[in-house]
Amino acid sequence: MHDLGVRLGAVLRAGDLVILTGPLGAGKTTLTRGIGEGLGVRGPVTSPTFVLARTHPSLGEGPPLVHVDAYRLADAVEADDLDLDFDGSVVVAEWGAGLIAERESWIELVIERPTGGEDLESTSPESEATSDSEEWEAELVEPRTVTIIAHGDRWQNGVLTQ
Repeated sequence: MHDLGVRLGAVLRAGDLVILTGPLGAGKTTLTRGIGEGLGVRGPVTSPTFVLARTHPSLGEGPPLVHVDAYRLADAVEADDLDLDFDGSVVVAEWGAGLIAERESWIELVIERPTGGEDLESTSPESEATSDSEEWEAELVEPRTVTIIAHGDRWQNGVLTQ
C-alpha cells in the first residue's frame, strides 16, 4: 500500500482529490503515508481520526497534503465546514465517499482485503490509528486489491500513466 501511495503521490498536483474507500485495516492511512512521501511533504502522516483533517506542508515546491478522515462527519455540510483548500492542496479523504464534494476531476481508490478466519477488524476507525504502527504491519501481511476509479478530464489517460 505504501509503495502504491508513493507512485500515486508522484503524479498528484494541487487541486487533486483522492477518495479512499475500504474497511478498517485495509491500508488507507498507509497508502496516504506513501502519497505524502511521493509528494515530498512534512510528516509523519498519521491517521487524522481524532482531528478530522491534518495538513502536511510541502518540503519543496510541491503542494501540501490535506489528509481528511471523514468517518465522524454526519453529512456533506459538515465536510464543507472544514474549509479545505481544494485548489492549493492535494486532498486525500478516508471514508469520504458521498461526504466530500467531488470536483470536476477526482479519483477514488477502493481497497479490498481478505476477510474471514481470525477477525483482525474492530468496530470503529479509532483502532485504525494503531493498525498503522510498524508492529501491526510487521505482523499482518495480506494481499490487497485496489480498484482505481478515475473521474473527469484530468485522468482521461489513466492515473498512474501520467
